[in-house]
Amino acid sequence: MHLSFLLLVASLFYVTLISCLYFRKSRVKLVENKMYEIIIFISILGILLDFAGIYANLNFPETSIVRLLVVKFYLLYLLSFVALLTFYIFLSVVNYQKSSIELNKRNKIQFFSLLTIYIISAILTFVLPFDYFNEGSIVYVYGSSTIFLYAVAGLSMLGWAMYITINFRKVTLKKYIPILTFVLTGGLVSYIQWLHPELLLVTAAISFTVVFMYHTIENPDVKMLEKVNMLKTQAEAANLAKTNFLSSMSHEIRTPLNAIVGFSECIANAKDLESAKSDAKDVITASQNLLEIVNGILDISKIEANKMEIVSVDYEIRKALDDIVKLIVPRIGEKSIEFKINFAGDLPYLLHGDRGKVIQIITNLLTNAVKYTDKGVINFTVNCVNVNDQCKLVISVEDTGRGIKLERIDNLFEKFERLEEDRNTPIEGIGLGLAITKKLIEMMGGKIVVQSKYKEGSNFTVYLIQNIVSQTKDITNQNLSTIEKADEFDYFNKKILIVDDNNLNLKVASRLLEAYKVKVEMVLSGFECLDKINNGENYDLILMDDMMPKMSGSETLEKLKSIENFKTPVVALTANAISGMREKYLAVGFDDYLAKPIERSELTKIIKKFLENKNF
Repeated sequence: MHLSFLLLVASLFYVTLISCLYFRKSRVKLVENKMYEIIIFISILGILLDFAGIYANLNFPETSIVRLLVVKFYLLYLLSFVALLTFYIFLSVVNYQKSSIELNKRNKIQFFSLLTIYIISAILTFVLPFDYFNEGSIVYVYGSSTIFLYAVAGLSMLGWAMYITINFRKVTLKKYIPILTFVLTGGLVSYIQWLHPELLLVTAAISFTVVFMYHTIENPDVKMLEKVNMLKTQAEAANLAKTNFLSSMSHEIRTPLNAIVGFSECIANAKDLESAKSDAKDVITASQNLLEIVNGILDISKIEANKMEIVSVDYEIRKALDDIVKLIVPRIGEKSIEFKINFAGDLPYLLHGDRGKVIQIITNLLTNAVKYTDKGVINFTVNCVNVNDQCKLVISVEDTGRGIKLERIDNLFEKFERLEEDRNTPIEGIGLGLAITKKLIEMMGGKIVVQSKYKEGSNFTVYLIQNIVSQTKDITNQNLSTIEKADEFDYFNKKILIVDDNNLNLKVASRLLEAYKVKVEMVLSGFECLDKINNGENYDLILMDDMMPKMSGSETLEKLKSIENFKTPVVALTANAISGMREKYLAVGFDDYLAKPIERSELTKIIKKFLENKNF
């Protein structure tokens, strides 16, 4: 009893000292640190319960309720320590280097299963009986309650050893040294305690484990240093990623730019019109590739900044699919590819959803199939399952292309991941298409499944749910996003003013407007625009660039609106095309928004909106 008392005093001293040192220092907020803090409090409580047990044994009879409760609570303390150490090991693996508990479905089942087991064990430990052994100076408890506790502790330590063995790759070995030490010392102490139950060694062993954990894996200074090293590693990785990204971007942007510059020079020096037209088509193709790269970067930036929004409209699904086919067929070019199309006969006429993102998802998959298929077949299939007012689209893109290696499928949707990066192949793109596609599908509540066999082909299947507006065509429904061709309009009696500080931009805009037979005037600044209006010039529409020196488009608009009787609609014409810009410009006071480079379909919308059958 005297030796046991001295061990408890020493344990209390060291654990208290460690507690003071630990809580005085700045600490990294990790899940395992929080668990360790609880373990410290529990270990101090256990030592105090052990002291209370000695005191109760000396001052209360065996039948005393106080003595009974002290023993029961001490046994619960032992079980609690075993449970806490179990959760510490479990969470240090699944939440390694994390500040909050993040469990997937499987981990949650494991966690709550363990919690249930220990709650049941605590109840059994409390209700199972025990007896006192009291002969001379030798006093201890035994019986069903203690035997059950030994069994739970033994099975737990066996479970620790197995769990550590299974997951030894996930966490560094030094994380497990204190746990392995406790398993060994705990097993040895339990065996000695079993042989000599009068010795109070378990509490001292627990205290030793707490102190040992502090000096190895839970020292705040060591943790802080680990955090610094981790941040350094992350910074180096981020810097490397940035370098690789810039290198990739430089290569991918220069490729279409080289074609644009080269063919533009050819056009300038062309001997005949046919050669110039042929080169102009190549310039358009290269420009579209460049625009895809820029749009991909903008899209992934919007998604990561949580600024990508779902914009739902009513749309004709078959027309959308036909538009995609018209876009993809020219990209096949001279490749020996048979492009097979199969659309389900029961596709609803009109759906409600984000038409633009549906088109973008399918276009990305088909573009990818064309890129990586040199010959053979591309099957584009769209089926549906219609239930009540919902349509589950099943979109399949199957090709006989190069396929994907099994080990690379898991990384397929990572940013800047390209299927044939390990081969010197002339594939355009920066590896953002599939990453964007997966993000968009998830945003819309769908999923994507990939099946592939290397060198034989791939099959991408997308599942999306859209709301059904109309099963059949309703000629009275006018809420469709259909755009007429520009050459169907003739606005010879309308006049548009274009305001831009760049002569090339003015030339591009004016040339595009020629198709609408509209009168065009151009100025290079907001000041010239104000002079025109103040001098009594009247326009039916003003296309205004925003990013202009000395006076921005927004500032020019503010001054225009201060002019008496000024009612001309002003549309923001800008290359500032990131998410939220449309809303920003409308809030400033612009009547609409048109992004550069100008798409003819969007320009047609603007022309129809402000010039057709309107008097300003």
